[in-house]
Amino acid sequence: MGEMVDNKQIVLKHFISRGCPKESDMVTQVSKMSLKVPHGSHGVVVKNLYLSCDPYMRSRMTDTETGFYEPFTPGQPITGYGVAKVLDSGNPKFKKDDLVWGFTGWEEYSLITNTAGLFKIEHTDVPLSYYTGLLGMPGMTAYAGFYEVAAPKKGEYVFVSAASGAVGQLVGQFAKLIGCYVVGSAGSKEKVDLLKNKFGFDEAFNYKEEEDLAAALKRYFPNGIDIYFENVGGKMLDAVLVNMRPNGRIPVCGMISQYNLEKPEGVHNLTFVVMKKLRLEGFLVFDYYHLYPKFLELVLPFIKEGKINYLEDTAEGLESAPAALIGLFSGRNVGKQVVVVARE
Repeated sequence: MGEMVDNKQIVLKHFISRGCPKESDMVTQVSKMSLKVPHGSHGVVVKNLYLSCDPYMRSRMTDTETGFYEPFTPGQPITGYGVAKVLDSGNPKFKKDDLVWGFTGWEEYSLITNTAGLFKIEHTDVPLSYYTGLLGMPGMTAYAGFYEVAAPKKGEYVFVSAASGAVGQLVGQFAKLIGCYVVGSAGSKEKVDLLKNKFGFDEAFNYKEEEDLAAALKRYFPNGIDIYFENVGGKMLDAVLVNMRPNGRIPVCGMISQYNLEKPEGVHNLTFVVMKKLRLEGFLVFDYYHLYPKFLELVLPFIKEGKINYLEDTAEGLESAPAALIGLFSGRNVGKQVVVVARE
């Protein structure tokens, strides 16, 4: 059986069909757990160190199948990306004391039976929390969406919405590194200043202060947009379509403005997809994880040479996770939202 411990967990009380989730939709509970892998299991028992708050998790709070993530199970711990330390292993790929990132539970300790989504952390000369963001799923999302889907060229005009978030801040920096002109949008003066002064965007604007988004984009892109990295959807997508250049590309990463609406907004300017020969392509990061070694080869030197900056918004303690997650939908976080469960 092995050592038994009290395991604090964050569980979803019930499905949330509409509207923004509330902290009260999640509850803290404690259960007993063994720190040994069950006999015959190829899983691992881990101690969770850092948890990632990501917008896609909202879609898992409904009982509707999305096609790529299973819904959470009410009464069971929420699951998501995190960084953890292996305490016991029945899998030859992982051994005791290995550090890993991938899918884990919102709890102090997790038994992970499906290790297909776990990555062993080989480079520990960077902050471990980076593996929830810059060197984890959001980083791979930025890399795949920009380099693989958008196929950028030097000198192109790039627009990034939700640009100060976990993915957007990286897309903008990748674009600058290959010689593109980059503009980002965000929801506060503080975030706009970060985009220009910390992340090196050429320009940035607060979308909440713009009465006419199409006119704002025309102001920043008088010659049009070649690549729009889509994180928002709705009115922003509508405004972008009018301002795209012929043969432009729109990698669709997410649509956070739509996740909590009872009725999603329509997009009215889709005729420009035809008229301007645009390519609008949704993508899922899972399909690109085979490129993770290539991604590390690109990004690790940039980090060590100071060519990429990364900002985290850290919440301390497992109990802070519900508020941290909900804060994503009002833009409360500044940078990648991380929850510290325990420090290595």
